[in-house]
Amino acid sequence: MKITLIGYGKMGRLVEKKAKERNHIITNILDSQDWNLENLKGCDMAIDFSTPDSVINNIRKSFKMGIPIIVGTTGWNQHFQKVKDWCKNYNGAILSASNFSLGVNVFFEINRHLSKIMNNYPSYNIYLNETHHLEKRDSPSGTAITTAEIILSDIDKYKNWDISNSKSENIIPIIAKRESDVSGIHEVVYENFIDEIKVSHKAKSREGFALGALIAAEFLLDKKGFYTMEDVLKF
Repeated sequence: MKITLIGYGKMGRLVEKKAKERNHIITNILDSQDWNLENLKGCDMAIDFSTPDSVINNIRKSFKMGIPIIVGTTGWNQHFQKVKDWCKNYNGAILSASNFSLGVNVFFEINRHLSKIMNNYPSYNIYLNETHHLEKRDSPSGTAITTAEIILSDIDKYKNWDISNSKSENIIPIIAKRESDVSGIHEVVYENFIDEIKVSHKAKSREGFALGALIAAEFLLDKKGFYTMEDVLKF
């Protein structure tokens, strides 16, 4: 597969490394917003780990060129419906994930099942902890937001999430920390006056994110439509 990388920070470089290990070819590296449609010619797939400010334009350019795109950039949730509409109008292909790690997506699936069970026990309060490296631009992380939204879909007592350390009624607090040399830690806590239940995921390195993005790209090749990692992992 011939791949164009959009964004060449730490994740872009890791995707390049893992792509070569899987016998894919990197045809172009686009490390700024100042690129045009011609830069996508000759590739089979675009993989975007850029910035929240540029990702929407990158997606639209890929759709215009008929190039399927993997999007690992987070922080653009407010444009989600617009991108879905573009995908349909351009007959495009996109697979977007807040986290491509296979382990994190298992973590998501565990929380889907657990939240359905815990909805029967409203005495438990819920909060999320997430810790990332100092360079991470969005807070809370896309992974934490996805986790909170999974829980909100099943727990009746909560109506929304908020980035906070206060345990307000009807709000799931997300406590976000930024520390040096942390690839990503996410924890869901259910707690009442009797006991505490914790589900957590800790990334030991970023390689799992890059590998997952390439597995997603291999899945998306020759498809049309809007996909997620649930489709890849067949949950």
